[in-house]
Amino acid sequence: MADHGEATCRRVDDGMTRVFELFGKRWTGLIVATLMPGRVHFADLRRAIPGISERMLSDRLMELAATGLVVREVDAGPPLRVSYRLTEAGLAMEPALKELGRWAETYLADGGQCPERFRK
Repeated sequence: MADHGEATCRRVDDGMTRVFELFGKRWTGLIVATLMPGRVHFADLRRAIPGISERMLSDRLMELAATGLVVREVDAGPPLRVSYRLTEAGLAMEPALKELGRWAETYLADGGQCPERFRK
C-alpha cells in the first residue's frame, strides 16, 4: 500500500472550503444575485427565483444573515413587510458573481453543457 504524506496529498484551501459551504447550497447564489441591485421585499424575492419555496427562501436568508451577508429589515405597517438587502460584505461578491456569469455564457451556453471545442 502506498504511503501518502502531506507532500503527496493536496488540501483544499480553507477559504474556498468556507465559500463553497455557503455558496454550494442550492439557491444561495441566486438569492445574493437577486439582492445585488438593492433592497427587495420577501414576496418579490420569492417571485424572482422560480422554484424556490417560501420555507427554503426563509432558511437561506437566515443563513446569509447569520453569516453577515444579508440584513433583514421590517417595514412599519400596515401592512407589515419584510425586506432584505446585502451588507458591504455581500455587495463585495458582485465582481465574483459577474465573472461566474460571464464564464457560464462562454462555457455553458449550449443548454448547460460545455461546448465540444472547450473539452480539450
